[in-house]
Amino acid sequence: MNYKIHIFLFLFLFSCTTNNINKKDTDVVQHIDVFSSKGFALVFNDDLKKKRIVNKNLENRSLLIFQKNLKKDTSVKITNLLNNKSILVKVGQNSKYPEFYNSVISQRIFKELDLNHEEPYVEISTISVNSTFVAKKAKIYDEEKEVADKAPVDGISISDLSKNKKKIKKSKKIDNFNYIIKLADFYYENSAKMMQKRIKDELNLNNARIIKISNTIYRVYFGPYDNLKSLKKAFDDISPLNFENIEIIKL
Repeated sequence: MNYKIHIFLFLFLFSCTTNNINKKDTDVVQHIDVFSSKGFALVFNDDLKKKRIVNKNLENRSLLIFQKNLKKDTSVKITNLLNNKSILVKVGQNSKYPEFYNSVISQRIFKELDLNHEEPYVEISTISVNSTFVAKKAKIYDEEKEVADKAPVDGISISDLSKNKKKIKKSKKIDNFNYIIKLADFYYENSAKMMQKRIKDELNLNNARIIKISNTIYRVYFGPYDNLKSLKKAFDDISPLNFENIEIIKL
C-alpha cells in the first residue's frame, strides 16, 4: 500500500513540474551560467553627470564599469570587438544610463582597449574567478590599481558618439559600419513568428526579421544599419518591449 502511495506522489509531482515548464510564455534561448552582451559602451565624463544622462560618478582611472544586468562586484571581461583587446574589470554600483548602451566605462578603460570614439563596440562577459584569463590579468586590477588611480590620465572628453568637441587623438575612419539589433533567439520558429507579430501589433513596426541560425535557434532581429543614427533610432523604437538584454551585433 505504501509502495503505491509513493508511486502516486512521484507521478503527481512530476506532472506538476511538467505543467509549470509548459506554462512559460516563450521559449527564448538563454545561457544562464554566463552573461554576455555585445553593444556600444558609453565613456564617462563630467558632462554626462551634469546633464543627468548618467546618475553616478565614475573616476577617470577606475577599473569599474556600470552594467544594469549584473550585480555589484561581478568580475567581467570587457573586449574591444574591433581589435580583440580585453581587460578584467568589475561592476560598480547600480547606475542609470541610456538603454542604447550596454555599459558605462571609464576613460582609462577606453584608452586601455584602444576604442574608437565613433564606434566603441564591446562585449561584456562574466568570467569565473578561477579562469585562465583572470589568472593572467588579475594584476591589472589588484597590484596596479593603487598606482594607476594616482596617475594622470590623458584628457579624453566624449559627450556624444556623433559629436566629440574635445579630441586628443583623431578618431579612426569607419568604413564598414554594419550592425543588426538582436532582440531574442527562440527554440521554435513559431515562437519567433509570434514575437514578430507582437512587435507589429504593439509597436506598429513591420521591419522585424527572422533568420534561422540552426535547427533549434531562430533569431528575431532588426537591420542591418550602416550608421549610428539609424541604429540608435531603431533601438529606441523597440525599447518599450523591455527586453533585458537586447544585443547589437556587428556583421
